[in-house]
Amino acid sequence: MFENKPWIYDHDEPLSRYSLGQEGKNPLICFGVNPSTAVPGNLDPTVASVARYAKEKGYDGWVMFNLYPQRATNPDKMHKRFQKSIHDKNVEAIQKLLNELPDGLDVWCAWGTLIEKRAYLSRCMKDIAEVLKQNKSRYFTRGNISKAGHPHHPLYLRKESPMDMFDLEEYLELISD
Repeated sequence: MFENKPWIYDHDEPLSRYSLGQEGKNPLICFGVNPSTAVPGNLDPTVASVARYAKEKGYDGWVMFNLYPQRATNPDKMHKRFQKSIHDKNVEAIQKLLNELPDGLDVWCAWGTLIEKRAYLSRCMKDIAEVLKQNKSRYFTRGNISKAGHPHHPLYLRKESPMDMFDLEEYLELISD
């Protein structure tokens, strides 16, 4: 997608992926629910759409993070029980990478209704939000917000869907109920 840009790829194969992207000083940051099979040079449809959108909108890089790092091509196969060790490593990886980037990044919230697949995903989101607040990020979504208030997943978007502001603080209150 971004020719000659070094890859960002933090993972514990074959079970977990913490980050995937291409370096830039002004990258688009995107959060999904959980990683699938994407690896550098072989992106799955979701990650490819994030990289494509970042390039189209003039970002010089992109990074895909997830609320939970377990690789699962089918979200129904995600851990039934919360695995604190991989969650903690995920939050640590997010914090480490964000600390290397400038404040005020654009963050595309794109986990969709999949956040409802496991009760622990809301907890993961809250922990990650604490890290994001330190970066003074701006939050966006694309496409319609679900009836339950969740941001739209990237796979099911119209290409022309604009980025709309997303109130993460309000969302966190919504999922706390």
